[in-house]
Amino acid sequence: MSQHAVRTFLRRRSTLAGLAGGVAIATGAGLLLSNAFASGSAPEVVPPEADVTFDYQIGGAYAPPAGVGAVSRDRGDEPAEGLYNVCYVNAFQTQPDALDRWEKDNPDLLLRDGDLVNDEEWGEALLDTSTAEKRTRLADIVGGWVDGCAKSGFQAVEPDNLDSYERSKGLLTRAHNAAFAKLLADRAHAAGLAIGQKNTTDLLEQRGTIGFDFAVAEECGRYGECEEYASAYGDRVFVVEYTEDDYAKACASVGAKVSVVRRDLDVRPAGRPGYVFRTC
Repeated sequence: MSQHAVRTFLRRRSTLAGLAGGVAIATGAGLLLSNAFASGSAPEVVPPEADVTFDYQIGGAYAPPAGVGAVSRDRGDEPAEGLYNVCYVNAFQTQPDALDRWEKDNPDLLLRDGDLVNDEEWGEALLDTSTAEKRTRLADIVGGWVDGCAKSGFQAVEPDNLDSYERSKGLLTRAHNAAFAKLLADRAHAAGLAIGQKNTTDLLEQRGTIGFDFAVAEECGRYGECEEYASAYGDRVFVVEYTEDDYAKACASVGAKVSVVRRDLDVRPAGRPGYVFRTC
């Protein structure tokens, strides 16, 4: 079964305040990074090490368990001191509470077929990556968030919903999203951040062209795809599973060489009822 037949269970956080800040700084940040390219002064990009113990904290930051060497946190949270930090950005869809801001400031960047095209499972409107002009404008906005990740001290970024074209009613293509992802990869690298491919095995063959440095793979154990990610990225993969059976499959498949973490469906912070954290 394809991993794309069923959406993942991931629970995302709201970042309306981050949207306003990202829009405000986007133009200036873009000029600064353009100057960095021109001068050759872009900082070094450091991808994560293979098989470093990983914790997925996008539902809220908390003190990492002992032995954890890398975490992923929402861009609104601070990175964990002394660890390798990945910044979560919802790059291809809107956060539910940010829709009004998009409608006010950039309504034409929301995908429409008369009405808004929505990811019904998450209540998120899809962003329109269908033209080069729109992708450039979106990259200015989302790029501001990426710059914010670097300024906060993160070492990497994971842009989510790379597969939004699958929910676009045929209005978007794989090529549209790959082209937008390349703009984000260029922006991340200019800011000194590694960039992770979030799911979407359909784009593994284009990872070099896009510029992805590692992968964050949800439920690859469930769909038997963990080896594909591990092979493509030289074991620089963070695997996240949400059920005990899928976690066992991932551990058996790639647990000896890549990081596999079992989290609860709501990726709750430690101490909350229902919190789950296990590693192979």
